[in-house]
Amino acid sequence: MPNQLAAAASPYLLQHKDNPVDWWEWTPEAFAEARRSNRPILLSIGYAACHWCHVMAHESFEDAATAAVMNELFVNIKVDREERPEVDQIYMAALQQLGVQGGWPMTMFLDPEGAPFWGGTYFPKEARYGQPAFTDVLKTMANAYASGDPRIAQNRVALLERLRQKARPAGQVVIGTNELDDIAGRILGIMDTEHGGLQGSPKFPNTPFLELLWRGWERTGRQKLRDAALHALDGMSEGGIYDHIGGGYSRYSVDDRWLVPHFEKMLYDNAQILDLLGLAYAETGAELFRARAIETVGWLQREMLTEGGAFAASLDADSEGHEGRYYVWTLKQVLDALGAQDAEFFARHYDIAPFGNWEGVSIPNRLKEMERSGADEVRLAMLRDKLLAVREKRVPPGRDDKVLADWNGLMISALVGAAPRIGRPEWVELAAGAFRFIAESMVKDGRLGHSWRAGRLVFPGLASDYAAMIGAALALAETTGEQAYLDLAVAWQGMLERHHATEAGGYYLTADDAEGLILRPDATADDAVTNPQALIARNLVRLATLTGDDAYRARADRLFETLLPRAAPNLYSHAGLLNALDTRLRAREVVVIGAGAEADALTDAARRMPLVDVSVQRVANPSTLPADHPARAKAESLTSGSEGDNGSAAFVCAGGSCSLPVTEVNRLEELLRGG
Repeated sequence: MPNQLAAAASPYLLQHKDNPVDWWEWTPEAFAEARRSNRPILLSIGYAACHWCHVMAHESFEDAATAAVMNELFVNIKVDREERPEVDQIYMAALQQLGVQGGWPMTMFLDPEGAPFWGGTYFPKEARYGQPAFTDVLKTMANAYASGDPRIAQNRVALLERLRQKARPAGQVVIGTNELDDIAGRILGIMDTEHGGLQGSPKFPNTPFLELLWRGWERTGRQKLRDAALHALDGMSEGGIYDHIGGGYSRYSVDDRWLVPHFEKMLYDNAQILDLLGLAYAETGAELFRARAIETVGWLQREMLTEGGAFAASLDADSEGHEGRYYVWTLKQVLDALGAQDAEFFARHYDIAPFGNWEGVSIPNRLKEMERSGADEVRLAMLRDKLLAVREKRVPPGRDDKVLADWNGLMISALVGAAPRIGRPEWVELAAGAFRFIAESMVKDGRLGHSWRAGRLVFPGLASDYAAMIGAALALAETTGEQAYLDLAVAWQGMLERHHATEAGGYYLTADDAEGLILRPDATADDAVTNPQALIARNLVRLATLTGDDAYRARADRLFETLLPRAAPNLYSHAGLLNALDTRLRAREVVVIGAGAEADALTDAARRMPLVDVSVQRVANPSTLPADHPARAKAESLTSGSEGDNGSAAFVCAGGSCSLPVTEVNRLEELLRGG
């Protein structure tokens, strides 16, 4: 008989609806039951694409004997971390305060008020490798709670105090371009010079670090910083972490050379990598980066697009109960699909070995450097298409088809940014379609929700939703010139201030009228994605530029004054915030005035530049610029036809002043590169 998760919207929770565990969703009723029965709470947090979540579910949550212990001793709550990231953030911080590295599944023990007193991650069903059996952990924790073990109270008080201390403001900290250059140099020192990316394993894309290196190159001209970012992108784009048959990047590589992925694919990873691929191709012209961008968007359209036009959250690592089965090949399977001659050719280029390159099977990759002609690439592309058709007949991994506003916002911005650099203007309409769905289906009374599935909206939204969707609105506003996008960005920023602003000047993740938690999280560090407060800071700078309202810039300054003291003790975990600070210090704007071919060429050139955070505004008439915009007076002084095609010209603006009018593409590119 299904448990209470049968009524959930989350695909991850629905995976557990037939468990013998009497699961509850995270609701006030669950906590009321814990208080009524005087039982502690077992909180299990995971997500649909999580391999070890599936392992623990199969071993323990599907086991009747284990479930009986859980049901007798605990009120059991199951949470989808993607649907309720604020819950995940609070208890992950608590787990790390206990000295546990963290990860998923997360297993936390709480009192009936939600205060944590102990926790861990994956626990095996039977004791092994120094880990206790899960049922032994359950009985020990329940007995300690029931007996009033003083360590429970001590842990609870100490954890809550540490969590609150982390949120307290510290003294003033000044970080400028010299400090940003220093941290870029230090990150360069821990990059893997052989395989790319950070040294060691597992290897994550870690896109905020790569962006920080790229920005360091922009500031200083140090080629080594740029090359380290390109090397990482090259390694992951040729390695097995990239799906060479169907496109898209997996979450991370378990080894240090990008060969063996943890096969789940997340929307947010692919959004952040796509953004960098556009920059890399615009800078180098290397076909690898263009091809990976196009293939990744092809995967996005084929496998991640939902009926409403937005994008699904993730694809599972497992199919038919085995991690990666959908993606790996034996040599015989390739022979059967392609025939002997084509199979030999393909296997040589993609490392399909007789005995495999991982656990007896082969993960397609191109890590071995080989000469490939243009004709070879055409032939390989045709063979990949044939293998994709064969693969699509396999049992596919599960798709978590909920629509998350924050992850969609990241992808929308990435598509808009990559479109001109890769030469795919149709991606803007793909992005606009996803934006339209969220603006129409995930907004209530002018406020964003967080997650949508099957007509059900998780509301109210989080600061991360506003951060990403305001960024998406600003990207579309710049690219399309449509005022409606800018109006939405302004309105959503107002809602963010009203419902999420902290007294100290930052932003809480949760809204002021959201369901109560033991505290309102306001983390500043990055995790798998750039911290939302860092994204908000960048948005504020762009809002000031596009609206002409300096109050947004002043708000950004107050935000930095609040966050930098908290970030200073560990700058490595705050790359996103440092990138946002770089935007505040160096933000440039290109204003293109006029109509016709010359204005089109100047606009296209500015948008193709391999530079982060250059705003591009296209206006037919300078009178539409804010009255105090530094380009307005210069533009209005141009007489019709005196500066090229119908008076078309570009102005490069920074720090409250603008260049002289530029009418040649080459000169515009020189100015933007600092010439």
